[in-house]
Amino acid sequence: MQADSIRVLIIGGYGTFGGRIARLLADESRLTLLIGGRTMSKANAFIYEFKRQADMVAVKFDRHADIEQQLRDLEADFVVDASGPFNAYGTDPYRVIKAAIACRVHYLDIGDTSDFVCGIEECNASAVENDVFALSGASTCVALSSAVYRRLARDISRVKTISGGIAPSPHAGVGLSVIRSVAQSAGKAVKGMRNNEVEDLFPFTESKRFTIAPPGHVPLHRRRFSLADVPDLVLAKTVEPSVENVWFSAAPVPGIYHAILRVLARAVKRGWLRSVDPLSPLMFKAMHDWSWGEHRGGMFVEFRGETNAGASIERSWHLVAEENDGPMVPAMAVAAIIRKCRDGQWPAPGARPALIELELDDFAYYFRQMDIHTGVRSGSGADGWPVFREVLDNAWEELPTEVRQLHDVSGTQQHSGRADVIRGESVMSRLVGRVIGFPPSATDIPVTVSISRTDEHEQWDRNFDGHTFSSVLSVGKGRLSNLVCERFGAAKFGMALQLEDGRLNYVPRGWTFLGIPMPRWLAPQGTMCEYVEDEKFHFHVEINLPIVGHVVTYKGFLL
Repeated sequence: MQADSIRVLIIGGYGTFGGRIARLLADESRLTLLIGGRTMSKANAFIYEFKRQADMVAVKFDRHADIEQQLRDLEADFVVDASGPFNAYGTDPYRVIKAAIACRVHYLDIGDTSDFVCGIEECNASAVENDVFALSGASTCVALSSAVYRRLARDISRVKTISGGIAPSPHAGVGLSVIRSVAQSAGKAVKGMRNNEVEDLFPFTESKRFTIAPPGHVPLHRRRFSLADVPDLVLAKTVEPSVENVWFSAAPVPGIYHAILRVLARAVKRGWLRSVDPLSPLMFKAMHDWSWGEHRGGMFVEFRGETNAGASIERSWHLVAEENDGPMVPAMAVAAIIRKCRDGQWPAPGARPALIELELDDFAYYFRQMDIHTGVRSGSGADGWPVFREVLDNAWEELPTEVRQLHDVSGTQQHSGRADVIRGESVMSRLVGRVIGFPPSATDIPVTVSISRTDEHEQWDRNFDGHTFSSVLSVGKGRLSNLVCERFGAAKFGMALQLEDGRLNYVPRGWTFLGIPMPRWLAPQGTMCEYVEDEKFHFHVEINLPIVGHVVTYKGFLL
């Protein structure tokens, strides 16, 4: 049945995550949102911040007072606990859940620590008896992650390894409760799946590097991910029973803070330090006052296993969120479940982790409203693919036909057309252009491009009316992974391939000189793209260098 009106109490409703849940639900006209907390002035101030269709009411709620009486007085249909940290709820961590069940109020939380989320099942019998549901982990882990597991597992008969990670933006505005949760778990033993056995694992004491790169979008810069305390370490096997190893992680930035946290976590593991928790206020201040880096975040999940035919397979799901849209992701699962209830799709009664209530399409509803990009990398056939196809992976087929045909290189191919060239006028730009071999300024001149492919790279030879220059293109590795790398002599430039409105954009993301990583701010900039116009392949390349200025712009078409 569809609900005519639903009253939702959000504990911590004006806080970091509670506020985001309220914002996602604010356009639902059949909802009344009770913005709960201990300070009415903060709740009232929050309510008047933005326009909304849902009714919003500021209410006082104190989780240390008589919870059952407060719930009865508020006449809520749902209670959402968005306060936390959930692993610091003391000797009776499920007192809010128990009170909600006793009052026949449905319950959701955004808990993401293993013990709390897994332990909710102790309340299952009373939830079933009272015909209500109580779902923990309605957040990135485990609601979104388990939806990703089901999507990636299609046609994989045996999943050997699941690894994943969350990479927050350095400007995400992480709350103190999240910082405390991380600090409390660092170096402390948690349960996890390893070699098909449940073993003790130690958060932030082991790490690896990974590049989050949705096909056809600009990837995040390569980050170091460290093992984190999330319910997936154990619960992933509930979703995929064949899995033998689970490794889920976090990549906090700036990197120097992450490095310090890893050192402290090892000290805790070895017994040299009791806990990192006393440093939480300092960590919180540092993250808020002295953070730097691009305002982007992301998430990945990687599967390794076997197909029905017994062949090895690797498949990964990637998410990149721009600027302030990334911090909204952990709030989406709660909003999606309430939205489905509003439309008459109610979860079954019982208390459990939120493993099966949502699919990726439920999250896509919110992704489409924001600057959030997702995609799957299969890598199937990558060893025999041309450079651009390997980098674009599943986005390859989205290229315009003429662009795809030019980059579908096999052996040697040649294309001819016409071009305009504009050279920079400064002394330095002329010197750089001469060293590389860029042609002089000219209008409507003949151009020929010859592309020769070997197993590992493509040689591009360009001839602009008798003036030639060459470069070598390859698939990036390491810090330049998932990028097209173009080498001019001793310099190699890594560029992301971004599909946008029918154009293939080249976005500079890093470079090396003599194999040595160079500062990103010194990398070339400018508009570099390919597109189709009048059924012809068109190119536009503009190269500007810091200090040097404009070096060259060449544009035209090829047949």
